[in-house]
Amino acid sequence: MPGVVNQPIQVLMKTKMQVAQISKAGGDFELVERDIPEPGPGQVRIKVEACGICHSDELVKEGLWPGLQYPRVPGHEIAGRLDALGAGVAAWKIGDRVGVGWHGGHDFVCEPCRRGDFTMCVNRKVTGIDYDGGYAEYVIVPAETLAAIPDQVPAEEAGPFMCAGVTVFNALRHSGARPGDVVAVQGIGGLGHLGIQYARKMGFQTIALGRGADKEALARELGAHHYIDSAALDTVAELQKFGGAQVILATAPNAAAISGVIGGLGIDGNLLIPAAPNDPLTVGVFPLLMGRRRISGWYSGTARDSQDTLEFSALSDVHPMIETFPLTRVAEAYEQMHSGKVRFRVVLTMGS
Repeated sequence: MPGVVNQPIQVLMKTKMQVAQISKAGGDFELVERDIPEPGPGQVRIKVEACGICHSDELVKEGLWPGLQYPRVPGHEIAGRLDALGAGVAAWKIGDRVGVGWHGGHDFVCEPCRRGDFTMCVNRKVTGIDYDGGYAEYVIVPAETLAAIPDQVPAEEAGPFMCAGVTVFNALRHSGARPGDVVAVQGIGGLGHLGIQYARKMGFQTIALGRGADKEALARELGAHHYIDSAALDTVAELQKFGGAQVILATAPNAAAISGVIGGLGIDGNLLIPAAPNDPLTVGVFPLLMGRRRISGWYSGTARDSQDTLEFSALSDVHPMIETFPLTRVAEAYEQMHSGKVRFRVVLTMGS
């Protein structure tokens, strides 16, 4: 048009992001603005859509992890989309839906890791502890930490699958139980409500162990074939009516409650503990000897395990029960989790 001079269109790129950080052990959450970081070689940048709040985030909040450096952004239940790729990242593309869990990568893979003994690894990194996590609008992570999120799984649900989900799914699939075996899930909380669903979907005869008749309806809704109210019944005696459990998945971190169910195992039964109580267990050795019973623990898993969890959950229609909060209400959300006022999983959601 006459008199009109074409001007170049300037696209204003976002350069700042909001994060929720802890500046010192025992400190409060601080919402601060930072520059959006760039990924280095072998790293990616995720535009975070959701991040679950886990009880183990207390390790950052209260300074309980040795050598922790502050300020630190917690969060290891991350779900979002790839926003930038560092040099050498070829297996992923911008826009991919990805999740990141507790396992935060390695400087190099050592012999203990090759044999699956992650507790002996001194090179393993933990997301949200060794580097900043997902209580942020953007996060930088090693590409090796990524799990692909299926289209059917919303970001708000994918976050909890990256920790609570993979922990119980991975524990059950490696427990030695076979379809048709009796598997009991002790506790119907953040881990247990997922454990019941996975146990049912894996074909186990699923028994939920809870305290109070009011929990039975939920336990059965989640897929439990049977419910045992430990407040009204002898849990051990009731489990033995089924011949004893092949596996008891102890998801409520209460040492007395866990110790009390060991007698409910069948021959060669496995008491499997994915959630650590603060107090030691009290165990009579004689029942273990006579029944060839065992007690074992389970670490959450790697990125491949997390992706298996997501895929199985999508295929089998497993869902976490969640309550969402915006990042701006992070302090309230954390307190709801820490106090137990939210019974299942708390998830932070990010603005656009």
